[in-house]
This record gives sequence, structure tokens and C-alpha cells, in this order.
Amino acid sequence: MKDTTRLLLDKAERAVHAAEVLRDGGESEFAAGRVYYAMRYVAEALLFERGLVFRKHTAVQAAFGREFAKTGELNPKFHRWLLTASDLRLQGDYQARVDVTDEDVDTGLAQAREFLTDAKHLLEAADTDQHRPSD
Repeated sequence: MKDTTRLLLDKAERAVHAAEVLRDGGESEFAAGRVYYAMRYVAEALLFERGLVFRKHTAVQAAFGREFAKTGELNPKFHRWLLTASDLRLQGDYQARVDVTDEDVDTGLAQAREFLTDAKHLLEAADTDQHRPSD
């Protein structure tokens, strides 16, 4: 696994923690943003491992969908969750009246953790395959 990939996965873990702190402090609308970024960092890590780097949020989302969801390499639910988290982030960050609840954040946190776990398993399996002697 590439160093930058590891750094992005670590950043995803820290974003999950930050979302928990914000939610626990009664700041669900801001926690929603950290949930989204946790998922974005996971998607970026997976894409980076393939040599794909994007700056725009929509480009990361589209590339993740194309490379991992549509191929079935990862469950397509992760792509849907990434898009939903993006919508909640936009609501929390840009709307004056916000309806992001603690339940929304809790759901997003569970999804972000599962996404992170599955991504790590996929990347670790790829590392194992690369180091396996060929027949």
C-alpha cells in the first residue's frame, strides 16, 4: 500500500473521530461534514492506489462509482452512501435552516466505519496478492 493511501485512511479515521466529537457536542450539522470527508478520504485512498487523483468532489464521487461500485469490486452501497453523505454535508454547510439530526450523523458514522473497514480489507488483500510468490 502506498504511503499516501495510508495517510488518507488515517485521515478518514480522524474525520470519523471528529464527527463523533462534534455530534456529542450538539453540532450535528457540522458533524455531517466530517462524516462526508471520512468517506471522501476512503474513496480518495482507493483511487490513489490506482494512480487516480482528483480535486473536485464530484470527480472523486464519479471515479469511485466507475472504478469500484460499477465493477462490483466493492459493494455499490458505498457509492450511494458517499453521495448521501455529500448531500448532508452540503445541507449542513450551506443552508441557513438545517435539519441534520443526531440520527443522520449516527447512520453516517456507521456507514463511514463500514466503508473504511471494507476498503482496508480490499487494500490489504491486494498487498497480500502482490507479495504472494507466483507459481
